[in-house]
Amino acid sequence: MQTVDFFTPIVDDPYTFGQIAAANALSDVYAMGGKPLTVLNIICFPVSCHPLEVMEEILRGGYDKVAEAEAVVVGGHSIEDPEPKYGLSVTGLVNIEDMITGSGARPGDHLVLTKPLGTGIIATAVKGEMITEKESAEAVSGMRALNAPASEAMLNVGVSACTDVTGFGFLGHLHELLVSSNVSAEIDYKKIDLYPSVREMIALGMIPAGAYRNLEYVRPHIKWAGSVEEKDDTLIILADPQTSGGLLVAVSPDKLELYLVALKERGVVGCSVGHITEGTTSRITIY
Repeated sequence: MQTVDFFTPIVDDPYTFGQIAAANALSDVYAMGGKPLTVLNIICFPVSCHPLEVMEEILRGGYDKVAEAEAVVVGGHSIEDPEPKYGLSVTGLVNIEDMITGSGARPGDHLVLTKPLGTGIIATAVKGEMITEKESAEAVSGMRALNAPASEAMLNVGVSACTDVTGFGFLGHLHELLVSSNVSAEIDYKKIDLYPSVREMIALGMIPAGAYRNLEYVRPHIKWAGSVEEKDDTLIILADPQTSGGLLVAVSPDKLELYLVALKERGVVGCSVGHITEGTTSRITIY
């Protein structure tokens, strides 16, 4: 399998940015139950106005995260660009019999999310200097974390379907999974974990433009059945574009506890946030 992803900095520290970008690019391989083997660096950098030591730190962050994934950096490509960008092209290996896709979800399956939501909102607040380093630390740590343990757990237990939650937000990636599986879903939004300060940052207007675009796309497929007072903020959170988000896993009822335990044993706090229902309209009911 092969995948590629890169983006502009979302944190100030170049080494941390390199780690986050690498973890994000590796995520697609983990979502399919694969193991990363080799990567190529992709970096755009303004060499005329920033010291090369900054680029070195970005690459070092990516290298260390790739090493943590037990993969190898085999090369890459760089160009001069006014705005820094970094990511990876990843080659991974998966046993075709064990490969997990987004098309196997079945009515009755539980939906498990393996990381909190809100990284797009937190990153916007960081750029706007509206949040302290201490307040954003948990979200930054979450973005740097590999999805390898969650992937290993689902391979050991056996699950129905999986997708990682990244740029299209929770709702966008869930909708993609539902369309692929020809089913619908019900979501209990109160069970979804959020990074600290997410709702406070929404109140301050720290909402990325991508959240509105994501919500506009999925809104025709949403049925809201929750609190009227919480509707607007909650939909923004569920549409928030995630960087290096968690896995969204569909798992059968008889394997739910096994998967949650397997996650916990690997240091991952997964939460059951809803379930798959019958219905070919790919409707997402939120209550």
